[in-house]
Amino acid sequence: MKWKEKWRSNMRTVTLRLRQNPYLSLTIIISLVGRSDVDTTSQWLAPIVWEGTFDLKMIDSIYKPQNITVATTIFALGKYTRFLKDLLESAEKHFLVGYRVHYYLFTDLPDQVPLVKLSEGRKLSVIKTESSNRWQEISLRRMERIEKLIEEKLLHKVDYMFSLDVDSKFYAHWGAESLADLVGVVHAWFFGSSTQQFPYERRPESQAYIPYDEGDYYYGGAVFGGRPEKVLKLVQTCRKNLDIDRANQIEALWQEESHLNKYFLYNKPTKLLSPEYLWDDIKKRRSFMKVVRFTQVVKNYAEIRPNH
Repeated sequence: MKWKEKWRSNMRTVTLRLRQNPYLSLTIIISLVGRSDVDTTSQWLAPIVWEGTFDLKMIDSIYKPQNITVATTIFALGKYTRFLKDLLESAEKHFLVGYRVHYYLFTDLPDQVPLVKLSEGRKLSVIKTESSNRWQEISLRRMERIEKLIEEKLLHKVDYMFSLDVDSKFYAHWGAESLADLVGVVHAWFFGSSTQQFPYERRPESQAYIPYDEGDYYYGGAVFGGRPEKVLKLVQTCRKNLDIDRANQIEALWQEESHLNKYFLYNKPTKLLSPEYLWDDIKKRRSFMKVVRFTQVVKNYAEIRPNH
């Protein structure tokens, strides 16, 4: 009887959401009927976006009349500037095409930012940023810098935002189907794995600690987003917990990604992007992957990371 009770509870939730937000519930209904080979909704009924689970014409008919602006943060420090050209050029072909996008690029080498032709309504702002001798420190400071950017330039001025890793490239459509209040992407390497296999931070001394008996998804730190006010709460919480860890002389296993996973465990994303939105070029493509939209490119970490 437990499954029947759960089903009835889920249907009550869908009905409530239909009254509150018709678009969100329609996304859930499309997800339920669109694919049978993968999970298309989370346990808390957040849509998991896959090819075949959304109606692009319907979504664009909702978002395009709103004339929304999407801010996108990119960090390119040291030798990571070499990835900028491919990322920006591919984004102009595939990332929220037809929408206003403002790229905010953090770099310590502004003179190495390539000239990339941007479409109408899209622009790039370069923010000079100090570097570090440790790649881990660069990673750890990202939340702090995004927090400051939102407070100073994005809050109440843009509609949505994403943070994207620079060592990545777009290969196919990434559109408004990705937008929601709070967005996380399911990590390609741990999709379908048991929670015990997730590389959560397991040391209780860290603020990113997650016990072995908890968890639902493992999220990639290379992509997260949502409404600026929601992302602000996320990065503020992660930054504060990172500061506590630093004061206690402990560094979470995967730096800010570990803290991101802790935040998402207790503050559920309202939309999950499937591994289509964060694949890895070194990973063999599985049958459920109908398309690869965005992927982390192959690179030699020992060569590009300071003090690897």
